[in-house]
Amino acid sequence: MNKIFYFIIPITMFSIIFVNAFFGHLIFASETQQVINKYSVYVHLLSEWKSDSKNIIFEVTNSWHKSDKDTRINHVFDAELKEYNTNQLQEINGKSFVELKHEFSECQEDWQPMLYRKAVDAVRHEIEYVQGKQLSTDPDISVYPDIENKNYDNLEQQSKIKNGIVQFFPICTSKTITSYDYSVKTDNRDLGFDVYFIPSSDQRENFANSEFDFYTESGCYGQNKQSYSGTCKNINKDGGLLLVFPDELKPWTTKVTVNLYEN
Repeated sequence: MNKIFYFIIPITMFSIIFVNAFFGHLIFASETQQVINKYSVYVHLLSEWKSDSKNIIFEVTNSWHKSDKDTRINHVFDAELKEYNTNQLQEINGKSFVELKHEFSECQEDWQPMLYRKAVDAVRHEIEYVQGKQLSTDPDISVYPDIENKNYDNLEQQSKIKNGIVQFFPICTSKTITSYDYSVKTDNRDLGFDVYFIPSSDQRENFANSEFDFYTESGCYGQNKQSYSGTCKNINKDGGLLLVFPDELKPWTTKVTVNLYEN
């Protein structure tokens, strides 16, 4: 009898994974207006950058509320039908980089987790909570502790990031003015990052000059951090989160996790 289970269990697990690979988005389709966008941004720095580490991976989760009108239409992300995964050559501070966005839908499609992916994320969340790396008990919300960069002070950080790596993450909203909770962490222990909520993507180009504009209220920005969470209110619909790293990244690939939750 026990030998039967050696066949039944693997077949059952395979069936669960197979079904959810195709229909997981229907199982977890939200009955509320809140939807989730998950995407990755891969950045490859070209030769003019000083950094030894030429690769940065941003893993982004953006949870937001659609309007009643939008939720009547079933927009489920389909990577095979959409050309979201395109290379884009860009330039910051006179230095070039290639940006690849994977599953980025510009807030047009809903990403719904498959069962096994959701289970893995929940287990990882619990492990991080026990380790103190995660402050939220809700597996769907990540809140990271406020960890300062201890390698050098804030004054040196502001000098380093003037010619640094600048990355923008747009918010999703059906409102004109909204509020967002957010959290950011990096696996790079040598440097700190700055994070700012800004009114539009135009400020990405203005970061290195006196015209740079960001939300200055408490909770809307953090400087010289390795882990940070905050809340920013009264953000306009074109706003988003700006992350800045010094151009001194060391091997290997630097990974950054970004979470955005509309209130």
